[in-house]
Amino acid sequence: MTDAAKTSAPQTEPAVSVVGPDDGEMIVLGTTRMRVLEDGSHTEHRLAIAESVLAPHTSGPPQHRHAQHDEGFYIVSGTLRFTVGDKDYEATAGTLVMVPPGVPHTFANPTDQPAVFLSTFTPDLYVQYFRDLQNVIAEGRPLTPQDNLRVMRRYATEPAGREA
Repeated sequence: MTDAAKTSAPQTEPAVSVVGPDDGEMIVLGTTRMRVLEDGSHTEHRLAIAESVLAPHTSGPPQHRHAQHDEGFYIVSGTLRFTVGDKDYEATAGTLVMVPPGVPHTFANPTDQPAVFLSTFTPDLYVQYFRDLQNVIAEGRPLTPQDNLRVMRRYATEPAGREA
């Protein structure tokens, strides 16, 4: 049987994943909370999805580019400012931002209200990045910009701005 036939063959048992509103792995990075809805374990690592809350007046990561995954952001409530290269975009509720591999980007919440958004990672590579950052904090060490960049590099991500 070919690989294509294996993946399109009917399954004998449904491989459905249901994550309720109080379920999912919680990752806390300072004032940012992320709830992992799908870490890739139910999608053969093709897709991961997380819901995040970015506190008011929170800057995001340094501008960076991913070599191996697409990253999507769907704004549920609030506003995020995306910086792509040297261009800024204000993304309000109902906006979808898709960032393909190689495109320099970052985001922040410059407003007085929390921003809630869904993130997609295709493939699921980047979920472990957030887990690794949380582990640095759990070890009792402050999360430095150098730590952040070191962990990014583990997941085919490089800084794209002056941090490079």
